[in-house]
Amino acid sequence: MQKLLGRVVALVEWFAVGLLTGLTVLVCFGVFFRYVLNSSLVWYDEFASYMLVWLTFYGSVVADYHRKHIGFDLLVGKLAPLARRFVDIIGEVAVLGFQFVLCYYGWVLTEKMGDETSISLPWIQVTWITSVLPITGAFLLMISAARLVALLSGKTTQPQGGHGAWSGSSSE
Repeated sequence: MQKLLGRVVALVEWFAVGLLTGLTVLVCFGVFFRYVLNSSLVWYDEFASYMLVWLTFYGSVVADYHRKHIGFDLLVGKLAPLARRFVDIIGEVAVLGFQFVLCYYGWVLTEKMGDETSISLPWIQVTWITSVLPITGAFLLMISAARLVALLSGKTTQPQGGHGAWSGSSSE
């Protein structure tokens, strides 16, 4: 199961790289039109915003899998192994709860948007845009569930991928 999850996250990472590349090209294209051709594109800013939202959410899946989200490990790192495991389990249950909310209410929002379309891009349905919420919520749920199972079974307390949480230090 862990190998399959790693492969799925690798695909998500490549998708995020594609989004970043596309966003870069799109913004350069928009700047070129505005400042070189002196003719603004009415749709590029909205489309770039959607791409940025997607990049943020899909990037959070990759960051969560590699445990690269910001963490407050100063106190937890000083705890005894059993206490640290307990705190890790409690923290993972809380994260799992948030991810369930993201997935569930993202699904509800996506369903409620129905046939609504984007303002400047009427061929883009808002459900396509908001679908990022339940999709990434489901990925995050799978990652947290696998991590929680590993914590409960006592198999590992090490971050996946051999990476630790970002401590906020600029030297990392």
